[in-house]
This record gives sequence, C-alpha cells and structure tokens, in this order.
Amino acid sequence: MIGKGGVHSKGTISLKEIINSAKQGASFDKAGAVAIFLGVVRGVTQNKERVTKLELEAYEEKANEALEQICSALKARRGIIDVQIHHLIGDFEVGEDLVYVLVAGEHRSNVFPVLQEAVDRYKEKAPIFKKEYTAEEGKTESYWVTERKKHD
Repeated sequence: MIGKGGVHSKGTISLKEIINSAKQGASFDKAGAVAIFLGVVRGVTQNKERVTKLELEAYEEKANEALEQICSALKARRGIIDVQIHHLIGDFEVGEDLVYVLVAGEHRSNVFPVLQEAVDRYKEKAPIFKKEYTAEEGKTESYWVTERKKHD
C-alpha cells in the first residue's frame, strides 16, 4: 500500500501506482471524480535562465510528517475520499516528474479546490529543497532556490 503520501527517491513510485492505490481504497466506490496535479521540471527560471537540471533533497522525516498531516486534514473535508501527495527527490532533467498530488472526491466541485490547496500547502510546509542548475551564455551556475529568493 502506498499510503497518503511522502517523499520518495526518483524512480521508486509511479503515477499509475498512485492512481491504482486510490482506486483500491475502501471508500473509492463513493468517488465520482479524481483530479491530479503533476509537477514537472520547468526548463526556464523565473529570471528567464535556461535550466539544465534540478537536484531535490528533503528533510525526509519532517517532510513525510508534513505531507501526511496535509493529506489527513484535507481528506476530512466534506465530499473528499482520498488525498495523496508524493514528492520525488534526486536528480532530474527538464520535463521529468517531480510531484504527484491526487484528490478523489464525490464530485468534481469537491476535488478542484482541495487539489489547489494541497499544492499550496505542501509548497509552504514540507521541507523539500530544490537546487537549480542553469546555463546562460556559456556560464553555468547552481544555487539552492530558497537561498536565491532571499537575495532577489
């Protein structure tokens, strides 16, 4: 069983496995809608620099705890059947999957707001750290995104 969510090394979990896990849940027969957010590596930074790769690390114990708390709290909402947040860590190329967020509910009107909130909350609460590698005009640079935001 996959569980509510957590941090996983790249290549150890797939979107198909997450969907199957949700469908095998005890209350899935009440579901009428499943919404999925798939976060991928963007090829350009906010400053328009070309991204060559990303490195993601996490304080795994605290990240797992935060993701599970978010999932539990959101699953308690009216009309929600399942919430899962699975964030990958490791080295990633542009276009590769980084995070899977799944929300199952009775109706589509239930799932979309919860999906948005799940994404917003994990970005704010889970200690997951992203190092961007960029290349511009022959110059290669790498930096932890949280550090760069403090200086921009």
